[in-house]
Amino acid sequence: MTPRATLADVFKNNSCFPVRTVAACPSVSAVTLPTAPSSPVLPASGQTLSLARLARHTPAVVVELRSLGQVDDAERMLRLSEIGFVPGEPVRVIAYGFPGREPIAVRIGRSTFALRAHEAALVQVVLA
Repeated sequence: MTPRATLADVFKNNSCFPVRTVAACPSVSAVTLPTAPSSPVLPASGQTLSLARLARHTPAVVVELRSLGQVDDAERMLRLSEIGFVPGEPVRVIAYGFPGREPIAVRIGRSTFALRAHEAALVQVVLA
């Protein structure tokens, strides 16, 4: 039997979660759960990336809010802009939740918010 990892072991060195296959019930086929990238995402200079893919404690700046084509995106983008996710604001990811990297604790300016991955995916950032 393999030893269980503690929460500290899981989050040490920005570790990522392996892909798991889970059978919901006998009549449903197996479902593959999403995983985090195996290494921090560092785009080329000037390229934008989604806040949901930003590595922990990496300073970045909000560039824009970009719709992903879902029905509720306009309402989510309005809410995000009202709480401070506007172009030019410094932002960084403080922590990812366990399991599945949700919610995402995000520091924007001097405030900290918890966002779901689909909300963080709307925020486009560039490394500071």
